[in-house]
Amino acid sequence: MQLNDHIKKALAAGDNKILLMTHIVLGYPSLEANRQVIKQMVDNGVDLIEMQIPFSEPMADGPVIVKANQDALKNGTTVRECLDFAKEITSEHDIPFLFMTYYNILFKYGVENFFQKSKEIGITGFIIPDLPPEEGEEFFSLTDKYDIAPIMIYAPTSTDERMKELAKFGRGFIYCVARKGVTGKHTDFDTEFNDYMQRCRKSTDLPLAVGFGISRREDVDYLRGRADIAVIGTKTINLVKEQGVDAVGPFIAGLR
Repeated sequence: MQLNDHIKKALAAGDNKILLMTHIVLGYPSLEANRQVIKQMVDNGVDLIEMQIPFSEPMADGPVIVKANQDALKNGTTVRECLDFAKEITSEHDIPFLFMTYYNILFKYGVENFFQKSKEIGITGFIIPDLPPEEGEEFFSLTDKYDIAPIMIYAPTSTDERMKELAKFGRGFIYCVARKGVTGKHTDFDTEFNDYMQRCRKSTDLPLAVGFGISRREDVDYLRGRADIAVIGTKTINLVKEQGVDAVGPFIAGLR
């Protein structure tokens, strides 16, 4: 698959390599700000970007990203605008872009129509936190048809058996939630976390991405050798809110 190939090539580019994936909420604070932030991210070495289509009840997200979703919707951001924006961005930047959203967005748009449009505009993967494989027969059949990677999610509460089952459906990489709860709170790396990452690694041959609470260079450095991708989300959204879009580039550049 396209995403698999890109990640393998990027990981093979250097010893002790760890990739960076960032998260933005489309329409927050505006699509124009998104445009500027993405350019700064790409120019400063981000390897992948997940673009969140705003949703009214983002159950996996913490207060910062929930507020960003709410504000984007108040600004009138629509799914069609997000798709049009994504088409523009994927044509300008030569890295993989993924959509993160919740299943009702796809359901209301028409699941296959959403896949077809996403493929046309260059999206390489979907992260859909509220869709378990037991309820996603149509979704997973379409990931094969349109060659868009379904990103499966592990949590510290996942059993070894559940991890192996989820891995059967995954492509591209596995998203390992670093701790219990939602996004935003800083993650403490300890023996329990290391044991969890070892379980994740044993369950799949896919690269491992770690997100939730990754916000400093020290976090990224700690993940080297334990994970393949570090995911930065809430921190950059806070930076834009508190310091403006120009703060994003230097922050990303300082992560490794």
